[in-house]
Amino acid sequence: MCADFIAEDQQVLLTPLAMMYRWERERPDETYLVQPVDALYQSYSFSRIMDLARRVATRLDDLALPAGSRIGIFAKNCVEWFITDLGIMMAGHISVPIFASAGGETLNFVIRHADIKLLFVGKLDKPVLQHPTIPANLRTVAFPYPDIPAGQQWEEFIDCAPMTDSPDRGLDDVMTIIYTSGSTGEPKGVVHSFRSVCWAAANSLEALTFCASDRMMSYLPLAHITERVLVELASFYSGGKIYFVESLDTFQRDVVHCQPTLFISVPRLWTKFQQGILAKIPQKKLSLLLKIPFISSMVKNKIQQGLGLSQARLFASGSAPLAPAIISWFNKIGIPISEGWGMTENSAYGTACVPFRSDKIGCIGSAYRGVNIRIGEDGEIQVKSPCNMVEYYLDPVKTAEVLTPDGFLKTGDKGAIDNDGFVRITGRLKDIFKTEKGKYVTPAPIEARIMENDLVEQVCVVGTGLPQPIALVVLGEKGALQPKLTQETRLQSTLTALNSTLESHQKLDRIVVMPEEWTIENGLLTPTLKVKRHILEDKFRDVIMGSYTDSVVWVK
Repeated sequence: MCADFIAEDQQVLLTPLAMMYRWERERPDETYLVQPVDALYQSYSFSRIMDLARRVATRLDDLALPAGSRIGIFAKNCVEWFITDLGIMMAGHISVPIFASAGGETLNFVIRHADIKLLFVGKLDKPVLQHPTIPANLRTVAFPYPDIPAGQQWEEFIDCAPMTDSPDRGLDDVMTIIYTSGSTGEPKGVVHSFRSVCWAAANSLEALTFCASDRMMSYLPLAHITERVLVELASFYSGGKIYFVESLDTFQRDVVHCQPTLFISVPRLWTKFQQGILAKIPQKKLSLLLKIPFISSMVKNKIQQGLGLSQARLFASGSAPLAPAIISWFNKIGIPISEGWGMTENSAYGTACVPFRSDKIGCIGSAYRGVNIRIGEDGEIQVKSPCNMVEYYLDPVKTAEVLTPDGFLKTGDKGAIDNDGFVRITGRLKDIFKTEKGKYVTPAPIEARIMENDLVEQVCVVGTGLPQPIALVVLGEKGALQPKLTQETRLQSTLTALNSTLESHQKLDRIVVMPEEWTIENGLLTPTLKVKRHILEDKFRDVIMGSYTDSVVWVK
């Protein structure tokens, strides 16, 4: 499948531009992108996408910016995001995506740090609050959606002659600077060349079996490496169709319209799917129906059709660990979820459990072809491949800190590799904390066990300075609807069962039920839905350090 653009020796690689010029020649009238607007699905052919990208390139050339200038994209996923990215490549510049949830502090840090010369603005999470934070002296272009203030609107910007030639880029040219989501502090600008990030995208087609006849949804943030590499860039190489989502409210409708053949999501959304299914079919009834052979198949098909996933042949999850109990639950209803692992610094291309193996649930899979993984002396997962980053932008000190002398990337994840080459993450080095007793606790495995309780939607185990660790939890919609006595009984049962398996210094002193959800909006989740542990600990310091007699505590 990869033979047309990457050779067996992994050295000959075509750029995304070269691939899109090919589709423009060979499949000009075929639908490539589908964008819903006001419930109408607008189709864009390869030729139309490339025509619009050429117009963007013309306008960028008109600005006479120095080669390699940084151009920002501050928007939710949409057709114009892809078009603009291609136009930036054609014009010889560097794209800098910014999460659509970014607040003023993060936005302005990225604008200053990357020295962004032009910012494309689209739909945002909180536009009323975000628009005023854009520097007034920065040149801006608004994507064609309502109520986006900017120096120039999209229709005016692309009202020009398209670029007539077809420029390509060198593989060692810098293609993009992707800023990390900042779960551990200030974002870092991860520099990727065409060679590094596109090597991952091109090779992913073989692992994910992504081809021209496939359909994928693009709804996870394109500012995040996983969506950028495994959806956008991979589609440039495969020529497969990409469907966008109009809004959060239309998500289910848009998935049903797409009928994706490949579906990638994140743990929190898989949990939401599970809760939605159980709201319609209680677990006791579902378990009974699944035991009846003929009925079981019908129930599975109905569930998959309701989700819009009846035609999907591959289901995947990434960004953060998905509780093994949830993976097992979905597998029982015919949705085998393959976990994968990667990070911004290695182009989201590290490991994958593809094809799905039920005996490896809890692992993040084995290394992709061309990726070398080892475990350091301190238990850290280290990775080396052609898709490792070039550097951290303007930060040689941090670049040197994260790379070993022999070129391995230090991931910050602790883990182990079994005899079959499957990798298991056991925690984050930075998340490991020391209790008052001087004992180290790794929170990740404990959190995974707590998540097996389907009442719990979010969990964070903390304990720095405490005699024993504690668990902060947020109940999901299902959990919140249960009588308080039921909630308390089940949480107490989880705590008792969990503590019976832990070493004495790891045993939880209590479970603390928090009153509100942790979200991107309240600053407790990154745009990729990871818990900002350091901020959570700081914000709820009084709760964490409080004195309690009950083993299940309710915070009002």
